[in-house]
This record gives sequence, structure tokens and C-alpha cells, in this order.
Amino acid sequence: MKSLSGITKEKPPWVTGIINTPAGLVPVASTQWTRADRLGQIRSRISAFRENYSMRPGLYAVGAPDASSDIFVSANYKLSFDILRRALQGISGWILVLDTKGINVWCAAGKGTFGTDELVKRVLGLNLAALVSHRNLIVPQLGATGVQAAAVKKKTGFNVRFGPVEAEDIPVYVRAGHAATSAMREIRFGMVERMVLTPIELNQAIRRFPVAALIILVLFGLQPSGILFKSAWLEGWPFILLCLTSVLAGAFFTPVLLPFIPFRSFAVKGLLAGTAAVIPLVLLTPVGSGSIFLNASAITLFPLISSYLALQFTGATTFTTFSGVKKELKLWVPVYITGLAASVILLILYKIQSWGLI
Repeated sequence: MKSLSGITKEKPPWVTGIINTPAGLVPVASTQWTRADRLGQIRSRISAFRENYSMRPGLYAVGAPDASSDIFVSANYKLSFDILRRALQGISGWILVLDTKGINVWCAAGKGTFGTDELVKRVLGLNLAALVSHRNLIVPQLGATGVQAAAVKKKTGFNVRFGPVEAEDIPVYVRAGHAATSAMREIRFGMVERMVLTPIELNQAIRRFPVAALIILVLFGLQPSGILFKSAWLEGWPFILLCLTSVLAGAFFTPVLLPFIPFRSFAVKGLLAGTAAVIPLVLLTPVGSGSIFLNASAITLFPLISSYLALQFTGATTFTTFSGVKKELKLWVPVYITGLAASVILLILYKIQSWGLI
């Protein structure tokens, strides 16, 4: 295989060859996933690995494209690129990968990295006018919020066509003469799609859970004579259980049941889910305490934790906009801080009570 001359540092397993074009040397990408591709998909779905799952921006090919072949635009988040190239099985075309800082198309469009300036830069920098005889770019519909078609046309001479929401619909879209049906324009975000996204939310929350559990144990074990391990466990385990319950309510049950929980605000949805999960445990089971201070602290703190975790899910959904997320954060961060302070005060009162001082 000839050197890719700086296009890639080394040959990835999904690169099957290289072709010489008027735009330079272009790697040919397989439309079949390797074992490493499948493993990357799993890791990016369940861990922070997705933050580093990126590839080099530039021009790629699938099949045996020529001057009449379509140009499909994607992000340099590797999973976005993988889903696109797999959908192009049986199609010869070009894939233009933008530098989105390793972020998927939907999120990058909201942040501005999948946008007009980056698209124009790549089209001109790679001399795509010399590559193809037509002047059309097929951009994912979920990237429409970041791309101004008129500006791209003015600066590059290329028309922007917004393709289907789902990459799997591209073959039908192409065969229909680049005409999308109404179904292809619908964003499907059902329970299955939401469940696919919950592992990463749970993973991020659970990683912090041991620290929270340790703080709880130390707090409940604290006595005038020092830290008693027996007291730490006997008194602390209900709070640990409630903390875990709030994590599950905010990071799993709220996303899964998103359309069924009232109100548009994610923070409110998470608050309702956390309240529904925590209050019955506190008031109706042995998890609750005989201390009004401790129960009040739990009822104050844990629904807010659920609310905060649910709010983090906004960036993974099609339910709100970037400005909507900022608005919610501005409103709810003071609420979280106030609630945390109130919960700490109630816990201090509980400790003073347990020491017989009040």
C-alpha cells in the first residue's frame, strides 16, 4: 500500500486502499465493521472513551467513486463516521469528515463545530471542485442547526442538501434522486434509543458514587470520641441506599421514561422522578429515620441529585436546544446549591441531636 502522505499516521484496519484523485490521495474506507469498530462502539456508549473516540478530518472514499459520485458530510467522532460508512454499503461515494473536536454531528452542530465555517474550510482546502463534476454536498439533517446553506453556496459554489435523519435511510434517499420522505425527516427517539444512551450517564454518576459513599460513612460515623465504624455503617447505609436510588432515578429512569414524566424541563422531570423514588423509601420503609432532621435532609437532597443528573441528559436528546439547556442551568444551579446547603444544615442538626445536645 502506498503511503497516505500525512492523511493518516498509520493504516487503520478499516482502510482498504488508497486512490489518487485531483484532490490528492484519498483513503478508501471499508463499509464493513471490524471487531475493533464494534468494540469502539460499545466503549463509546458506556464510558468516557467517547471523549477520545475521534479520527483525522479530511476526505475518504467508499467503493469506487468518480467525478459524479455524491459527497457525504460527517463528523470526526469515529462512531458517526462508522455509522455512515456502514450505511453506504453498495454505494460509491466520498465522505468529507469535518473537524468537530471528536463530537457527534447533533451535539457539534449545537456547539458550532459542525458548522458553516468548518464546512467551507474543508471544501476549499481539499479542492473538492476539482474532485467532482457536480456541486452538491449531502449534510446530515441533524447538522442543519450549524450549517447555513446559503453561506456555503456563496463561499464555495456548492449546494447543501440535507439528507435523512438516519444514516440507514441514505441508500433509499439516493435511489430516489436525493428526495427524502416525511418519515426520513422524523427524529426517532423512542425508549430503545434513550436506553442506549443511559449507560454513559450511569457510568459517569457511578464513578463518583464511592466518594459520596465514603463521605456519608465518615459523616455518620463521626462521634464526639472520634469516628466509630459500627455507627458509620449502621446509621449510614440508608443514606447510601437513598443516594444510589437518586442516581438511578436521575440517570436511568428519567431518560427511559422521559416522554411520560410531566413538564418540559429536564430538571423538573428528574426532580419528580427522584421524589417519587425517595419519599416512599424515607416515609414507608426502615430506610427512614426517627429523626425529623435526617428525614428532611434526605427528602431535600436526593430528589435534587436526581434532578441534576437528569439535566445532564439534555445534551443527548432532541427534546431541547442549546439555549434551552443554558436557561435551565442558570435557573437550577442556584436551587441545587441552596438545597445542598439546607441538607448539610439539617444533617448537622441531626448529629447534634444524636449526641444528645438538643
